[in-house]
Amino acid sequence: MKHFIKNSIRHQLLVMFLSLIVLILLLIFIINSSFLEQYYILHKQTQMKEMYQMIETAVMQDEIGTSDMQTQLLGNSERTNISIIVLRVEQDQQAEVILYTEQQERGPLFTKLFGYLAGPKRGTLLYQEDNYAIYKSGEPGTKGDYLEMYGTISDNMLFFMQSPLESIRDSAALANNFLIYVGIAALILGSLFVWLFSRKITEPILELATLSRRMADLDFDARYTGKEDDEIGVLGQSFNTMSEKLEKTISELKGANIRLQKDIEQKQKMEEMRNEFLGNVSHELKTPIALIQGYAEGLKEVVNDDPESREFYCDVIMDEAGKMNQMVKNLLVLNQLEFGSDEVSMNRFDVVKLIRGVIASCEILIRQAEADVDFIADETAYVWADEFKTEQVIRNYLTNAIHHAAGEKRIEIRVISQENTVRISVFNTGTPIPDEDIGKIWDKFYKVDKAHTREYGGNGIGLSIVKAIMESFHQNYGVQNYQNGVEFWCELDAKSMAAPALSADAEEIQNEI
Repeated sequence: MKHFIKNSIRHQLLVMFLSLIVLILLLIFIINSSFLEQYYILHKQTQMKEMYQMIETAVMQDEIGTSDMQTQLLGNSERTNISIIVLRVEQDQQAEVILYTEQQERGPLFTKLFGYLAGPKRGTLLYQEDNYAIYKSGEPGTKGDYLEMYGTISDNMLFFMQSPLESIRDSAALANNFLIYVGIAALILGSLFVWLFSRKITEPILELATLSRRMADLDFDARYTGKEDDEIGVLGQSFNTMSEKLEKTISELKGANIRLQKDIEQKQKMEEMRNEFLGNVSHELKTPIALIQGYAEGLKEVVNDDPESREFYCDVIMDEAGKMNQMVKNLLVLNQLEFGSDEVSMNRFDVVKLIRGVIASCEILIRQAEADVDFIADETAYVWADEFKTEQVIRNYLTNAIHHAAGEKRIEIRVISQENTVRISVFNTGTPIPDEDIGKIWDKFYKVDKAHTREYGGNGIGLSIVKAIMESFHQNYGVQNYQNGVEFWCELDAKSMAAPALSADAEEIQNEI
């Protein structure tokens, strides 16, 4: 649908071009009427001077009387519309006609020539030299004006030239009349040309206007289809680019909106998890607090007066308080890991040496559980990770294996170097984890065997800490069931792109450390 535009570019172009045509025609008309005659007179003076030079040269070379020169002079006279008479005056005052371009013998040129000889010069002097002068004069009894040149060529030769000016006036009037008709035709043809030319300009602009309205209505299938290789074509391609980018941006905004909705859902889920967390913490603290309270009241009321009973009561209170203290510490660590407030310090260290230290520190627990630990690894295995957090992962895996070891009570720790990672696995013989519990063991406070966990003071937080640490490392971890036991594993980066490889000297120094 086309809309009427009050001050459209098409109308402005039409008015501007037509005004320009009229102005040019008017200037030509004024110049033609005012200055054409003056230009013609100057041009004619030049032709007369050239004719004089030609005659003078012919006289000096004694060629003025030859037929070739006569033919050339008569041709130039006819071409330039200049009438010429040249006379030689003898000593006896007899005059001989050397050159005469008129058909009539003894015609007006003789009268003019002898008029200049006999009396004062008539007309307006335009130009003068030593041998000749040029006048603008009027013919007596007529309205015609002439350009006349009179003078001498040698001591005994006279010449006279004449050219009418009336013809230039007729030519100027005729040219002005012709210019009027040409101007009318130019206006008609110019109007048609400008109309077509303006359509070529305005139609792409109107297409761009329609395109912008469609884009405002979020119709991003609209495309500029013009093929112009000019500024409008560049603008059209810019519109297409803008349409694509707007479509992409709106798609991103919609995606961001969806993510925002997911974040809101996640926030609601976290609120539910928080409530569940508080319930779990309350449940976990309820039993030790009740035990501490009961045994403390027993001590106060002196239920058993013997030293062994009092010592037992105190041991129970201290044991339960220690479990509560450990749970609170684990919760604080887990909270820091999950909310990203705990910084990860990446450095290169020997994980084999670290595991040996963890095994040594758990020696008492291993003996109490009557378990056998096999450590299978190369002499060294360097990784990039947070050494303290890696120790927490290994310690959680190992203590978990110690507490759940059964049957042969065998624990096997392996360090396997792969292409870009080092895989660490901790296997213990015993009962496999039920399939329905495999995906839940990494959740806070989740316990597969609650009674057994209670025996050694577990609270279901250790594997949650492992999960949080490994995700902060952006590395893989997991668990795998076997017929005779369970294996927990994790991977660490062996060739980090974030830090340069150590030189041989640096590795040797670090190995010594």
